[in-house]
Amino acid sequence: MENAVRDRAPAHLWIVGGLATLWNAFGCYDYWMTRTRNTDYLAGMMPDVDPQATLAWVDSFPVWAQFGWGLGVWMGLLGSILLLVRHRFAVHTLALSAFGAVLGLGYQIIAAPPLAGAEGDPMMTVMPYVIIAVAIGLFLYARAMASKGVLR
Repeated sequence: MENAVRDRAPAHLWIVGGLATLWNAFGCYDYWMTRTRNTDYLAGMMPDVDPQATLAWVDSFPVWAQFGWGLGVWMGLLGSILLLVRHRFAVHTLALSAFGAVLGLGYQIIAAPPLAGAEGDPMMTVMPYVIIAVAIGLFLYARAMASKGVLR
């Protein structure tokens, strides 16, 4: 009985893991919709921006930035699921996710030309920083859970 209580995951793990899975699932959905060139989705996300211009803008990113975007979202989803099942590899996958976010969004923040029609749009100006902060926060959370023995 004592082992069952000690082995129980803290409630915050389920909350953080569940929210992280939803967050990263949306990132994967966004990646998939953009990569499959779904103009209806893009028009709904940024109604003031021509979807074809958005696709051309994303296509203009260097390969390493596009790779970073994919790495960030897919490793984020996998890491969140691994966090929920309390697997120690959640730390490694969430580290890759944070690296991918910094790589892909770092290019967007520092070097990408502005997307015509999206100037001042919070989705373009604030969200890259929020996404990077969440990715790093999830990695740090997983690392803390691993050091406390919650992840195996």
